[in-house]
Amino acid sequence: MQKIVEKHVALVEALKEWIEVHVHEPIKIEDVAHKAGYSKWHLQRVFQDVTAETLGSYIRNRKLALAAEELKNTRYSVCFISDRYGFDSQQTFTRVFSRVFNQSPRAFRKSNARM
Repeated sequence: MQKIVEKHVALVEALKEWIEVHVHEPIKIEDVAHKAGYSKWHLQRVFQDVTAETLGSYIRNRKLALAAEELKNTRYSVCFISDRYGFDSQQTFTRVFSRVFNQSPRAFRKSNARM
């Protein structure tokens, strides 16, 4: 049993690294599962067992965290940042960002700008 746990932890860490490399692309769970050699459903169970977070949430939260840093530290437009992190549209990005950060990307930038 311990070997399986160690294998799953190593797999999840490798997948996190892969996600970091591809974070600027649209990432589908199916793509990550194919990379891992697992079915979509099994990989999601393994990922959640190891991290206590769903794979989809992890991907979304990484993209949003990096987007938030860019909002703070760059003058890139919200539209550019939305596209950079593979969101379908600026509206989708704004909706998801607002849900997580309790403010729009523009309001976040205004209240957190380091420039």
